[in-house]
Amino acid sequence: MPGTGPAVAGRSLHKRFTVKASKQPVHALAGVSLEVPAGTLTALVGPDGAGKTTLLRLMAGLMRADEGELRVLGIDVSADPQAVQDRISYMPQRFGLYNDLSVQENLDLYADLHGVSAGKRRERYARLMEMTDLGRFTDRPAGKLSGGMKQKLGLACTLVRSPELLLLDEPTVGVDPLSRRELWQIVQQLVDDEKLSVIVSTAYLDEAERCSHVFVLREGKLLAEGTPAEIRDHAQGLCFVAAPPDGEPPRLMQARLLDAQQDIVDAVPQGGEVHFIRRQGTDDAALDALLAGAHAEPVPPRLEDGFMTLLRTQQAPASNNTAATAANPVSTPGKPGEVVIEVKDLVRRFGDFVAVASTSCSVQRGEIFGLLGPNGAGKTTTFRMLCGLLPASGGQLRVAGVDLRHARAHARQRIGYVSQKFALYGNLTVRENLSFFGGAYGLRGQRLRDRMDTVLRQFDLERELDAPSGQLPGGYRQRLAMATGLLHEPEILFLDEPTSGADPLARREFWRRITALAEGGTTVVITTHFMEEAEYCDRIVIQDAGKVLAIGTPLEVRTQALDGEDSGKRIDMEQAFIGIVEKARQKDKEKVAA
Repeated sequence: MPGTGPAVAGRSLHKRFTVKASKQPVHALAGVSLEVPAGTLTALVGPDGAGKTTLLRLMAGLMRADEGELRVLGIDVSADPQAVQDRISYMPQRFGLYNDLSVQENLDLYADLHGVSAGKRRERYARLMEMTDLGRFTDRPAGKLSGGMKQKLGLACTLVRSPELLLLDEPTVGVDPLSRRELWQIVQQLVDDEKLSVIVSTAYLDEAERCSHVFVLREGKLLAEGTPAEIRDHAQGLCFVAAPPDGEPPRLMQARLLDAQQDIVDAVPQGGEVHFIRRQGTDDAALDALLAGAHAEPVPPRLEDGFMTLLRTQQAPASNNTAATAANPVSTPGKPGEVVIEVKDLVRRFGDFVAVASTSCSVQRGEIFGLLGPNGAGKTTTFRMLCGLLPASGGQLRVAGVDLRHARAHARQRIGYVSQKFALYGNLTVRENLSFFGGAYGLRGQRLRDRMDTVLRQFDLERELDAPSGQLPGGYRQRLAMATGLLHEPEILFLDEPTSGADPLARREFWRRITALAEGGTTVVITTHFMEEAEYCDRIVIQDAGKVLAIGTPLEVRTQALDGEDSGKRIDMEQAFIGIVEKARQKDKEKVAA
Protein backbone atom coordinates (compact mmCIF):
# COMPACT_ATOMS: atom_id res chain seq x y z
CA MET A 1 0.00 0.00 0.00
CA PRO A 2 1.24 3.56 -0.62
CA GLY A 3 2.81 5.40 2.26
CA THR A 4 1.72 8.69 3.76
CA GLY A 5 4.04 10.81 1.64
CA PRO A 6 3.31 12.19 -1.85
CA ALA A 7 3.24 9.79 -4.78
CA VAL A 8 5.48 12.17 -6.74
CA ALA A 9 7.51 15.17 -5.63
CA GLY A 10 9.61 17.16 -8.11
CA ARG A 11 11.68 20.26 -7.57
CA SER A 12 13.16 22.56 -10.25
CA LEU A 13 13.15 19.88 -12.95
CA HIS A 14 14.97 20.65 -16.19
CA LYS A 15 15.24 18.48 -19.29
CA ARG A 16 16.86 19.53 -22.56
CA PHE A 17 17.04 17.86 -25.96
CA THR A 18 19.13 18.82 -28.98
CA VAL A 19 17.31 19.18 -32.30
CA LYS A 20 19.43 17.44 -34.95
CA ALA A 21 18.52 19.83 -37.77
CA SER A 22 19.43 23.06 -35.96
CA LYS A 23 21.80 21.65 -33.31
CA GLN A 24 19.92 23.95 -30.90
CA PRO A 25 18.84 22.78 -27.44
CA VAL A 26 15.10 22.59 -26.74
CA HIS A 27 13.93 22.94 -23.14
CA ALA A 28 11.30 20.23 -22.76
CA LEU A 29 11.07 21.06 -19.03
CA ALA A 30 12.27 24.32 -17.51
CA GLY A 31 12.17 24.52 -13.73
CA VAL A 32 9.03 22.46 -13.05
CA SER A 33 8.15 21.82 -9.41
CA LEU A 34 5.12 19.79 -8.39
CA GLU A 35 3.74 17.48 -5.70
CA VAL A 36 1.14 14.77 -6.36
CA PRO A 37 -0.71 13.35 -3.30
CA ALA A 38 -0.92 9.56 -3.00
CA GLY A 39 -4.22 7.83 -3.74
CA THR A 40 -5.52 10.53 -6.08
CA LEU A 41 -6.33 10.98 -9.77
CA THR A 42 -4.20 13.79 -11.21
CA ALA A 43 -4.14 15.32 -14.72
CA LEU A 44 -1.35 16.86 -16.77
CA VAL A 45 -2.72 19.15 -19.50
CA GLY A 46 -1.14 21.55 -21.96
CA PRO A 47 -0.59 22.28 -25.66
CA ASP A 48 1.60 20.14 -27.92
CA GLY A 49 5.21 20.40 -26.79
CA ALA A 50 4.29 21.43 -23.25
CA GLY A 51 6.44 18.68 -21.68
CA LYS A 52 3.70 16.29 -20.48
CA THR A 53 5.21 13.12 -21.96
CA THR A 54 8.73 14.10 -20.90
CA LEU A 55 7.53 14.56 -17.32
CA LEU A 56 5.79 11.17 -17.30
CA ARG A 57 8.90 9.47 -18.71
CA LEU A 58 11.00 11.06 -15.97
CA MET A 59 8.55 9.73 -13.37
CA ALA A 60 8.76 6.27 -14.94
CA GLY A 61 12.55 6.26 -14.71
CA LEU A 62 12.94 6.08 -18.50
CA MET A 63 14.80 9.41 -18.61
CA ARG A 64 16.96 11.32 -16.19
CA ALA A 65 16.46 15.02 -15.47
CA ASP A 66 19.37 17.33 -16.38
CA GLU A 67 18.77 19.34 -13.22
CA GLY A 68 16.50 19.19 -10.20
CA GLU A 69 15.25 16.45 -7.90
CA LEU A 70 12.45 13.95 -8.52
CA ARG A 71 11.19 11.45 -5.95
CA VAL A 72 8.59 8.82 -6.90
CA LEU A 73 7.01 6.82 -4.04
CA GLY A 74 9.72 8.31 -1.85
CA ILE A 75 12.55 7.01 -4.08
CA ASP A 76 15.09 9.22 -5.86
CA VAL A 77 14.25 8.10 -9.40
CA SER A 78 17.58 9.28 -10.83
CA ALA A 79 19.55 7.25 -8.30
CA ASP A 80 17.47 4.06 -8.49
CA PRO A 81 15.10 3.96 -11.50
CA GLN A 82 14.68 0.18 -11.26
CA ALA A 83 13.31 0.42 -7.73
CA VAL A 84 10.67 2.82 -9.03
CA GLN A 85 9.85 0.68 -12.06
CA ASP A 86 9.30 -2.34 -9.80
CA ARG A 87 6.46 -0.48 -8.06
CA ILE A 88 4.75 1.46 -10.85
CA SER A 89 3.03 0.78 -14.20
CA TYR A 90 3.34 3.03 -17.23
CA MET A 91 1.12 3.03 -20.33
CA PRO A 92 2.69 5.15 -23.12
CA GLN A 93 0.75 6.66 -26.02
CA ARG A 94 1.69 3.75 -28.29
CA PHE A 95 1.40 0.77 -26.00
CA GLY A 96 3.16 -2.32 -27.37
CA LEU A 97 0.46 -4.90 -27.98
CA TYR A 98 1.37 -7.89 -30.13
CA ASN A 99 -1.27 -8.03 -32.85
CA ASP A 100 -0.69 -11.69 -33.76
CA LEU A 101 -1.09 -12.80 -30.15
CA SER A 102 -4.50 -13.31 -28.57
CA VAL A 103 -5.84 -11.20 -25.72
CA GLN A 104 -4.87 -13.95 -23.26
CA GLU A 105 -1.40 -14.39 -24.78
CA ASN A 106 -0.72 -10.65 -24.50
CA LEU A 107 -1.74 -10.73 -20.83
CA ASP A 108 0.46 -13.79 -20.20
CA LEU A 109 3.41 -12.16 -21.93
CA TYR A 110 3.27 -9.05 -19.74
CA ALA A 111 2.71 -11.17 -16.64
CA ASP A 112 5.88 -13.12 -17.54
CA LEU A 113 7.84 -9.91 -18.06
CA HIS A 114 6.78 -8.63 -14.62
CA GLY A 115 7.30 -11.98 -12.86
CA VAL A 116 3.69 -12.32 -11.71
CA SER A 117 3.14 -15.70 -10.03
CA ALA A 118 0.49 -18.17 -11.25
CA GLY A 119 -1.64 -17.67 -8.12
CA LYS A 120 -1.64 -13.89 -8.42
CA ARG A 121 -2.40 -14.12 -12.15
CA ARG A 122 -5.64 -16.02 -11.61
CA GLU A 123 -6.87 -13.43 -9.14
CA ARG A 124 -5.65 -10.46 -11.19
CA TYR A 125 -6.93 -11.73 -14.55
CA ALA A 126 -10.43 -12.27 -13.16
CA ARG A 127 -10.49 -8.71 -11.85
CA LEU A 128 -9.15 -7.23 -15.10
CA MET A 129 -11.57 -9.17 -17.32
CA GLU A 130 -14.47 -8.00 -15.16
CA MET A 131 -13.37 -4.36 -15.34
CA THR A 132 -12.60 -4.29 -19.06
CA ASP A 133 -15.34 -6.67 -20.26
CA LEU A 134 -12.73 -8.50 -22.37
CA GLY A 135 -13.48 -11.92 -20.91
CA ARG A 136 -15.49 -12.88 -24.02
CA PHE A 137 -12.56 -12.12 -26.32
CA THR A 138 -9.59 -13.88 -24.70
CA ASP A 139 -8.97 -16.00 -27.83
CA ARG A 140 -9.24 -13.09 -30.30
CA PRO A 141 -5.98 -11.74 -31.82
CA ALA A 142 -5.23 -8.26 -30.52
CA GLY A 143 -4.93 -6.99 -34.11
CA LYS A 144 -8.61 -7.77 -34.68
CA LEU A 145 -9.87 -5.76 -31.72
CA SER A 146 -11.50 -2.34 -32.16
CA GLY A 147 -9.53 0.74 -31.14
CA GLY A 148 -11.35 1.04 -27.82
CA MET A 149 -10.86 -2.64 -27.01
CA LYS A 150 -7.14 -2.36 -27.82
CA GLN A 151 -6.82 0.50 -25.36
CA LYS A 152 -8.62 -1.52 -22.69
CA LEU A 153 -6.32 -4.48 -23.36
CA GLY A 154 -3.30 -2.18 -23.13
CA LEU A 155 -4.53 -0.93 -19.77
CA ALA A 156 -5.14 -4.52 -18.60
CA CYS A 157 -1.59 -5.53 -19.62
CA THR A 158 -0.24 -2.51 -17.74
CA LEU A 159 -2.14 -3.68 -14.64
CA VAL A 160 -1.25 -7.41 -14.65
CA ARG A 161 0.55 -6.62 -11.42
CA SER A 162 -0.83 -4.34 -8.70
CA PRO A 163 1.17 -1.08 -8.94
CA GLU A 164 1.28 1.70 -6.38
CA LEU A 165 1.37 4.35 -9.11
CA LEU A 166 -0.17 4.24 -12.60
CA LEU A 167 1.09 6.62 -15.29
CA LEU A 168 -1.13 7.02 -18.38
CA ASP A 169 -0.01 9.05 -21.38
CA GLU A 170 -3.12 10.12 -23.35
CA PRO A 171 -4.82 6.72 -22.98
CA THR A 172 -8.00 7.69 -24.88
CA VAL A 173 -6.52 9.16 -28.07
CA GLY A 174 -8.40 7.78 -31.09
CA VAL A 175 -11.08 6.22 -28.88
CA ASP A 176 -14.80 6.83 -29.39
CA PRO A 177 -16.93 8.43 -26.61
CA LEU A 178 -18.46 5.14 -25.44
CA SER A 179 -15.07 3.42 -25.07
CA ARG A 180 -13.61 6.58 -23.55
CA ARG A 181 -16.33 6.55 -20.87
CA GLU A 182 -15.64 2.86 -20.15
CA LEU A 183 -11.89 3.45 -19.80
CA TRP A 184 -12.46 6.25 -17.33
CA GLN A 185 -14.86 4.10 -15.32
CA ILE A 186 -12.06 1.52 -15.01
CA VAL A 187 -9.53 4.14 -13.89
CA GLN A 188 -11.94 5.67 -11.38
CA GLN A 189 -12.73 2.21 -10.00
CA LEU A 190 -9.01 1.58 -9.42
CA VAL A 191 -8.66 4.87 -7.54
CA ASP A 192 -11.80 4.29 -5.44
CA ASP A 193 -11.35 0.58 -4.67
CA GLU A 194 -7.58 0.14 -4.56
CA LYS A 195 -6.58 3.69 -3.55
CA LEU A 196 -4.26 3.66 -6.54
CA SER A 197 -2.37 6.85 -7.40
CA VAL A 198 -2.97 7.73 -11.07
CA ILE A 199 -1.35 10.47 -13.14
CA VAL A 200 -2.79 10.95 -16.62
CA SER A 201 -1.89 13.30 -19.45
CA THR A 202 -4.82 14.11 -21.70
CA ALA A 203 -5.87 16.31 -24.62
CA TYR A 204 -9.51 16.08 -23.47
CA LEU A 205 -10.24 18.77 -20.91
CA ASP A 206 -13.55 17.13 -19.93
CA GLU A 207 -11.44 14.15 -18.77
CA ALA A 208 -9.29 16.41 -16.61
CA GLU A 209 -12.52 17.64 -14.96
CA ARG A 210 -12.76 14.18 -13.33
CA CYS A 211 -9.41 14.60 -11.57
CA SER A 212 -8.83 15.94 -8.09
CA HIS A 213 -5.86 18.05 -9.19
CA VAL A 214 -4.75 19.52 -12.52
CA PHE A 215 -1.32 20.74 -13.61
CA VAL A 216 -1.26 23.05 -16.65
CA LEU A 217 2.02 22.97 -18.58
CA ARG A 218 3.19 25.17 -21.41
CA GLU A 219 6.54 25.19 -23.23
CA GLY A 220 8.12 23.15 -20.45
CA LYS A 221 6.93 25.39 -17.63
CA LEU A 222 4.22 24.95 -15.02
CA LEU A 223 1.66 27.60 -15.89
CA ALA A 224 -0.89 26.81 -13.18
CA GLU A 225 -2.06 24.08 -10.81
CA GLY A 226 -5.08 23.46 -8.65
CA THR A 227 -8.39 21.70 -8.43
CA PRO A 228 -10.59 21.78 -11.55
CA ALA A 229 -12.68 24.45 -9.81
CA GLU A 230 -9.60 26.61 -9.25
CA ILE A 231 -8.57 26.31 -12.91
CA ARG A 232 -12.14 27.13 -14.02
CA ASP A 233 -12.08 30.29 -11.90
CA HIS A 234 -9.63 31.92 -14.31
CA ALA A 235 -12.58 32.33 -16.70
CA GLN A 236 -15.18 33.22 -14.07
CA GLY A 237 -17.67 35.83 -15.33
CA LEU A 238 -16.25 35.79 -18.87
CA CYS A 239 -18.15 32.87 -20.45
CA PHE A 240 -21.27 33.21 -22.63
CA VAL A 241 -23.34 31.34 -25.19
CA ALA A 242 -25.09 32.93 -28.16
CA ALA A 243 -27.30 31.48 -30.90
CA PRO A 244 -26.17 32.47 -34.42
CA PRO A 245 -28.51 34.97 -36.13
CA ASP A 246 -30.80 34.10 -39.06
CA GLY A 247 -29.83 30.44 -39.32
CA GLU A 248 -26.12 31.21 -39.72
CA PRO A 249 -24.02 28.03 -39.18
CA PRO A 250 -22.40 28.15 -35.72
CA ARG A 251 -18.93 27.67 -37.26
CA LEU A 252 -19.22 30.98 -39.14
CA MET A 253 -20.14 32.89 -36.00
CA GLN A 254 -17.33 31.11 -34.17
CA ALA A 255 -14.85 32.05 -36.92
CA ARG A 256 -15.87 35.72 -36.68
CA LEU A 257 -15.35 35.66 -32.91
CA LEU A 258 -12.02 33.82 -33.08
CA ASP A 259 -10.67 36.32 -35.58
CA ALA A 260 -11.34 39.16 -33.10
CA GLN A 261 -8.49 38.20 -30.79
CA GLN A 262 -8.38 41.62 -29.16
CA ASP A 263 -11.86 41.03 -27.76
CA ILE A 264 -12.35 37.25 -27.60
CA VAL A 265 -10.24 34.64 -25.81
CA ASP A 266 -11.93 31.58 -27.32
CA ALA A 267 -15.06 30.42 -29.14
CA VAL A 268 -16.38 26.96 -29.99
CA PRO A 269 -19.68 25.60 -31.39
CA GLN A 270 -21.78 23.84 -28.77
CA GLY A 271 -25.28 22.43 -29.11
CA GLY A 272 -26.23 24.67 -32.02
CA GLU A 273 -24.92 27.77 -30.25
CA VAL A 274 -21.46 29.28 -29.82
CA HIS A 275 -19.77 29.14 -26.42
CA PHE A 276 -17.24 31.98 -26.11
CA ILE A 277 -14.96 33.71 -23.62
CA ARG A 278 -14.66 37.48 -23.82
CA ARG A 279 -11.47 39.22 -22.78
CA GLN A 280 -11.52 41.13 -19.52
CA GLY A 281 -12.46 44.74 -20.28
CA THR A 282 -13.86 44.09 -23.77
CA ASP A 283 -16.04 46.96 -24.95
CA ASP A 284 -19.75 46.01 -25.05
CA ALA A 285 -20.26 47.81 -28.36
CA ALA A 286 -17.42 45.84 -29.97
CA LEU A 287 -18.91 42.60 -28.68
CA ASP A 288 -22.41 43.50 -29.95
CA ALA A 289 -20.95 44.14 -33.41
CA LEU A 290 -19.26 40.72 -33.43
CA LEU A 291 -22.48 39.00 -32.35
CA ALA A 292 -24.45 40.74 -35.13
CA GLY A 293 -27.49 41.21 -32.90
CA ALA A 294 -27.39 37.76 -31.25
CA HIS A 295 -28.19 37.70 -27.53
CA ALA A 296 -25.33 36.53 -25.28
CA GLU A 297 -26.29 34.59 -22.16
CA PRO A 298 -23.74 34.16 -19.33
CA VAL A 299 -22.85 30.57 -18.40
CA PRO A 300 -20.60 28.99 -15.75
CA PRO A 301 -17.03 28.32 -16.94
CA ARG A 302 -15.77 24.84 -17.81
CA LEU A 303 -12.27 23.58 -17.13
CA GLU A 304 -11.47 24.08 -20.82
CA ASP A 305 -12.46 27.75 -20.46
CA GLY A 306 -10.04 28.22 -17.60
CA PHE A 307 -7.35 26.41 -19.60
CA MET A 308 -7.85 28.57 -22.70
CA THR A 309 -7.95 31.75 -20.63
CA LEU A 310 -4.66 30.83 -18.95
CA LEU A 311 -2.98 30.12 -22.27
CA ARG A 312 -4.29 33.08 -24.22
CA THR A 313 -4.36 35.91 -21.70
CA GLN A 314 -0.72 35.50 -20.68
CA GLN A 315 0.41 36.45 -24.17
CA ALA A 316 -0.43 39.26 -26.57
CA PRO A 317 -2.96 38.32 -29.25
CA ALA A 318 -1.01 36.81 -32.14
CA SER A 319 -1.48 37.64 -35.79
CA ASN A 320 -4.05 35.16 -37.00
CA ASN A 321 -2.77 33.51 -40.17
CA THR A 322 -5.95 31.45 -40.40
CA ALA A 323 -7.98 34.65 -40.38
CA ALA A 324 -6.01 35.84 -43.41
CA THR A 325 -6.77 32.54 -45.10
CA ALA A 326 -10.46 33.02 -44.36
CA ALA A 327 -10.44 36.49 -45.85
CA ASN A 328 -9.16 35.04 -49.14
CA PRO A 329 -10.45 31.47 -49.17
CA VAL A 330 -9.30 29.08 -51.88
CA SER A 331 -11.97 29.07 -54.56
CA THR A 332 -13.08 25.69 -55.90
CA PRO A 333 -14.93 25.71 -59.24
CA GLY A 334 -18.47 24.35 -59.34
CA LYS A 335 -22.04 25.23 -58.46
CA PRO A 336 -23.12 25.64 -54.81
CA GLY A 337 -25.59 22.90 -53.90
CA GLU A 338 -24.27 20.56 -56.59
CA VAL A 339 -24.09 16.92 -55.42
CA VAL A 340 -20.42 15.84 -55.53
CA ILE A 341 -20.69 12.54 -53.61
CA GLU A 342 -23.59 10.17 -54.14
CA VAL A 343 -23.86 6.85 -52.32
CA LYS A 344 -26.67 4.32 -52.85
CA ASP A 345 -26.95 1.00 -51.03
CA LEU A 346 -23.19 0.82 -50.45
CA VAL A 347 -21.99 -2.56 -49.15
CA ARG A 348 -18.56 -3.84 -48.11
CA ARG A 349 -17.92 -7.43 -47.08
CA PHE A 350 -14.78 -9.07 -45.77
CA GLY A 351 -15.52 -12.74 -46.34
CA ASP A 352 -18.69 -13.48 -44.38
CA PHE A 353 -18.38 -10.30 -42.31
CA VAL A 354 -20.46 -7.31 -43.44
CA ALA A 355 -18.53 -4.17 -42.47
CA VAL A 356 -20.92 -1.74 -44.21
CA ALA A 357 -24.54 -2.67 -44.87
CA SER A 358 -26.58 -0.80 -47.49
CA THR A 359 -25.46 2.78 -46.69
CA SER A 360 -26.98 5.67 -48.69
CA CYS A 361 -26.19 9.40 -48.51
CA SER A 362 -25.21 12.38 -50.63
CA VAL A 363 -22.85 15.33 -50.05
CA GLN A 364 -23.11 18.76 -51.70
CA ARG A 365 -20.33 21.05 -52.89
CA GLY A 366 -18.88 23.20 -50.09
CA GLU A 367 -20.50 21.04 -47.40
CA ILE A 368 -18.67 19.76 -44.32
CA PHE A 369 -19.91 16.19 -43.84
CA GLY A 370 -19.01 14.19 -40.72
CA LEU A 371 -18.74 10.41 -40.36
CA LEU A 372 -19.18 9.41 -36.70
CA GLY A 373 -19.36 6.07 -34.97
CA PRO A 374 -17.84 3.88 -32.26
CA ASN A 375 -14.58 2.04 -32.94
CA GLY A 376 -15.40 -0.86 -35.26
CA ALA A 377 -18.65 0.74 -36.49
CA GLY A 378 -17.69 0.67 -40.20
CA LYS A 379 -17.03 4.38 -40.65
CA THR A 380 -13.36 3.94 -41.60
CA THR A 381 -14.36 1.31 -44.17
CA THR A 382 -16.98 3.71 -45.58
CA PHE A 383 -14.42 6.51 -45.57
CA ARG A 384 -11.85 4.44 -47.47
CA MET A 385 -14.44 3.48 -50.11
CA LEU A 386 -15.37 7.15 -50.60
CA CYS A 387 -11.68 7.99 -51.08
CA GLY A 388 -11.24 5.24 -53.67
CA LEU A 389 -8.78 3.39 -51.43
CA LEU A 390 -11.05 0.36 -51.02
CA PRO A 391 -13.43 -1.15 -53.59
CA ALA A 392 -17.10 -1.58 -52.67
CA SER A 393 -18.67 -5.03 -52.65
CA GLY A 394 -21.98 -3.67 -53.88
CA GLY A 395 -24.06 -0.55 -54.44
CA GLN A 396 -23.41 2.68 -56.33
CA LEU A 397 -20.74 5.26 -55.50
CA ARG A 398 -20.00 8.44 -57.46
CA VAL A 399 -17.40 10.97 -56.30
CA ALA A 400 -16.72 14.19 -58.23
CA GLY A 401 -18.84 12.86 -61.07
CA VAL A 402 -16.83 9.63 -61.38
CA ASP A 403 -18.12 6.11 -60.76
CA LEU A 404 -15.64 4.81 -58.19
CA ARG A 405 -16.48 1.20 -58.91
CA HIS A 406 -14.91 1.58 -62.38
CA ALA A 407 -12.59 4.62 -62.39
CA ARG A 408 -11.02 5.06 -58.95
CA ALA A 409 -7.67 6.34 -60.28
CA HIS A 410 -9.37 9.14 -62.25
CA ALA A 411 -11.40 10.25 -59.21
CA ARG A 412 -8.33 10.40 -56.99
CA GLN A 413 -6.94 13.26 -59.12
CA ARG A 414 -9.86 15.38 -57.89
CA ILE A 415 -9.67 14.58 -54.20
CA GLY A 416 -7.23 15.26 -51.36
CA TYR A 417 -6.63 12.88 -48.47
CA VAL A 418 -5.12 13.39 -45.01
CA SER A 419 -4.73 10.17 -43.05
CA GLN A 420 -5.06 9.76 -39.30
CA LYS A 421 -1.39 8.81 -38.95
CA PHE A 422 1.33 11.09 -40.27
CA ALA A 423 1.94 9.57 -43.70
CA LEU A 424 4.63 11.85 -45.14
CA TYR A 425 8.35 11.10 -45.34
CA GLY A 426 9.90 11.97 -41.99
CA ASN A 427 13.47 12.13 -43.32
CA LEU A 428 12.52 14.60 -46.06
CA THR A 429 12.23 18.33 -45.37
CA VAL A 430 8.99 20.27 -45.64
CA ARG A 431 10.12 21.57 -49.06
CA GLU A 432 11.07 18.07 -50.29
CA ASN A 433 7.76 16.52 -49.19
CA LEU A 434 5.76 19.22 -50.96
CA SER A 435 7.85 18.91 -54.11
CA PHE A 436 7.56 15.11 -54.15
CA PHE A 437 3.80 14.97 -53.58
CA GLY A 438 3.21 17.86 -55.97
CA GLY A 439 4.96 15.85 -58.66
CA ALA A 440 2.85 12.81 -57.77
CA TYR A 441 -0.25 14.95 -58.37
CA GLY A 442 1.09 15.99 -61.79
CA LEU A 443 2.27 19.50 -60.87
CA ARG A 444 5.45 20.67 -62.62
CA GLY A 445 7.66 23.74 -63.06
CA GLN A 446 6.23 27.16 -62.26
CA ARG A 447 2.80 25.73 -61.45
CA LEU A 448 4.33 23.53 -58.73
CA ARG A 449 6.42 26.42 -57.36
CA ASP A 450 3.36 28.69 -57.23
CA ARG A 451 1.26 26.09 -55.42
CA MET A 452 4.06 25.38 -52.94
CA ASP A 453 4.42 29.08 -52.18
CA THR A 454 0.65 29.36 -51.67
CA VAL A 455 0.28 26.46 -49.23
CA LEU A 456 3.47 27.39 -47.35
CA ARG A 457 2.03 30.85 -46.77
CA GLN A 458 -1.49 29.54 -46.09
CA PHE A 459 -0.29 27.12 -43.40
CA ASP A 460 2.49 29.35 -42.02
CA LEU A 461 5.24 26.85 -42.86
CA GLU A 462 7.82 29.17 -44.47
CA ARG A 463 10.07 29.15 -41.41
CA GLU A 464 10.06 25.34 -41.34
CA LEU A 465 10.91 24.92 -45.03
CA ASP A 466 14.19 23.05 -44.51
CA ALA A 467 13.26 21.19 -41.32
CA PRO A 468 12.88 17.37 -41.56
CA SER A 469 9.14 16.74 -41.34
CA GLY A 470 9.59 13.92 -38.81
CA GLN A 471 11.11 16.40 -36.35
CA LEU A 472 8.29 18.95 -36.54
CA PRO A 473 5.97 19.42 -33.53
CA GLY A 474 2.62 17.63 -33.86
CA GLY A 475 0.70 20.75 -34.84
CA TYR A 476 3.15 21.57 -37.64
CA ARG A 477 3.09 17.99 -38.94
CA GLN A 478 -0.68 18.32 -39.19
CA ARG A 479 -0.30 21.60 -41.11
CA LEU A 480 2.15 19.97 -43.52
CA ALA A 481 -0.18 17.01 -44.09
CA MET A 482 -3.01 19.45 -44.85
CA ALA A 483 -0.80 21.52 -47.16
CA THR A 484 0.23 18.40 -49.06
CA GLY A 485 -3.37 17.23 -49.42
CA LEU A 486 -4.38 20.62 -50.85
CA LEU A 487 -1.45 21.16 -53.22
CA HIS A 488 -3.40 20.14 -56.32
CA GLU A 489 -6.49 22.16 -55.31
CA PRO A 490 -8.84 19.20 -54.92
CA GLU A 491 -12.59 19.58 -55.11
CA ILE A 492 -13.09 17.24 -52.16
CA LEU A 493 -10.89 16.88 -49.08
CA PHE A 494 -11.06 13.69 -47.00
CA LEU A 495 -9.78 13.97 -43.40
CA ASP A 496 -9.44 10.83 -41.26
CA GLU A 497 -9.45 11.82 -37.56
CA PRO A 498 -7.11 14.74 -38.28
CA THR A 499 -7.25 16.18 -34.74
CA SER A 500 -6.73 12.89 -32.86
CA GLY A 501 -4.50 13.71 -29.88
CA ALA A 502 -4.42 17.44 -30.70
CA ASP A 503 -4.81 19.94 -27.87
CA PRO A 504 -7.67 22.52 -27.86
CA LEU A 505 -5.46 25.27 -29.29
CA ALA A 506 -4.45 23.13 -32.27
CA ARG A 507 -8.04 22.00 -32.82
CA ARG A 508 -9.31 25.61 -32.96
CA GLU A 509 -6.63 26.52 -35.51
CA PHE A 510 -7.39 23.45 -37.61
CA TRP A 511 -11.13 24.11 -37.76
CA ARG A 512 -10.65 27.76 -38.59
CA ARG A 513 -8.81 26.62 -41.71
CA ILE A 514 -11.47 24.05 -42.59
CA THR A 515 -14.19 26.71 -42.28
CA ALA A 516 -12.24 28.90 -44.70
CA LEU A 517 -11.90 26.05 -47.21
CA ALA A 518 -15.63 25.28 -47.09
CA GLU A 519 -16.41 28.98 -47.66
CA GLY A 520 -14.37 28.73 -50.86
CA GLY A 521 -16.40 25.76 -52.10
CA THR A 522 -14.15 22.86 -51.07
CA THR A 523 -16.18 19.86 -49.93
CA VAL A 524 -14.88 18.31 -46.71
CA VAL A 525 -15.60 14.79 -45.47
CA ILE A 526 -14.22 14.10 -42.01
CA THR A 527 -14.16 11.36 -39.39
CA THR A 528 -13.65 12.36 -35.76
CA HIS A 529 -13.96 11.08 -32.20
CA PHE A 530 -14.24 14.62 -30.79
CA MET A 531 -18.02 14.97 -30.68
CA GLU A 532 -17.79 18.75 -30.27
CA GLU A 533 -16.31 18.78 -33.77
CA ALA A 534 -19.54 17.38 -35.21
CA GLU A 535 -21.01 20.84 -34.48
CA TYR A 536 -18.79 22.28 -37.24
CA CYS A 537 -20.41 19.98 -39.81
CA ASP A 538 -23.36 20.88 -42.01
CA ARG A 539 -24.57 17.29 -41.72
CA ILE A 540 -23.37 14.16 -39.99
CA VAL A 541 -24.02 10.43 -40.18
CA ILE A 542 -23.73 8.11 -37.17
CA GLN A 543 -22.92 4.46 -37.91
CA ASP A 544 -22.66 1.37 -35.75
CA ALA A 545 -22.20 -2.27 -36.74
CA GLY A 546 -22.08 -1.16 -40.37
CA LYS A 547 -25.54 0.42 -40.28
CA VAL A 548 -26.62 4.07 -40.46
CA LEU A 549 -28.34 5.05 -37.18
CA ALA A 550 -28.81 8.75 -37.85
CA ILE A 551 -28.19 11.27 -40.62
CA GLY A 552 -28.93 14.98 -40.75
CA THR A 553 -27.85 18.36 -39.43
CA PRO A 554 -26.42 18.44 -35.90
CA LEU A 555 -29.76 19.90 -34.73
CA GLU A 556 -31.71 17.06 -36.38
CA VAL A 557 -29.46 14.44 -34.82
CA ARG A 558 -29.73 16.00 -31.35
CA THR A 559 -33.51 16.08 -31.78
CA GLN A 560 -33.53 12.40 -32.75
CA ALA A 561 -31.50 11.59 -29.64
CA LEU A 562 -34.08 13.35 -27.42
CA ASP A 563 -36.73 11.02 -28.91
CA GLY A 564 -39.75 13.06 -27.85
CA GLU A 565 -38.30 14.37 -24.58
CA ASP A 566 -38.70 18.03 -23.60
CA SER A 567 -37.83 20.00 -26.75
CA GLY A 568 -36.34 22.75 -24.60
CA LYS A 569 -33.77 20.39 -23.12
CA ARG A 570 -30.19 21.11 -24.14
CA ILE A 571 -27.88 18.23 -24.99
CA ASP A 572 -24.48 18.31 -26.64
CA MET A 573 -23.38 16.08 -29.49
CA GLU A 574 -21.54 13.62 -27.24
CA GLN A 575 -24.73 13.02 -25.24
CA ALA A 576 -26.69 12.64 -28.50
CA PHE A 577 -24.12 10.23 -29.94
CA ILE A 578 -24.05 7.99 -26.86
CA GLY A 579 -27.85 8.04 -26.59
CA ILE A 580 -28.41 7.06 -30.24
CA VAL A 581 -25.82 4.28 -30.22
CA GLU A 582 -26.96 2.81 -26.90
CA LYS A 583 -30.64 2.80 -27.94
CA ALA A 584 -29.79 1.04 -31.20
CA ARG A 585 -27.68 -1.57 -29.42
CA GLN A 586 -30.43 -2.19 -26.88
CA LYS A 587 -32.95 -2.76 -29.70
CA ASP A 588 -30.58 -5.26 -31.32
CA LYS A 589 -30.24 -7.15 -28.03
CA GLU A 590 -34.02 -7.27 -27.63
CA LYS A 591 -34.38 -8.65 -31.17
CA VAL A 592 -31.83 -11.37 -30.46
CA ALA A 593 -33.53 -12.22 -27.16
CA ALA A 594 -36.92 -12.44 -28.89
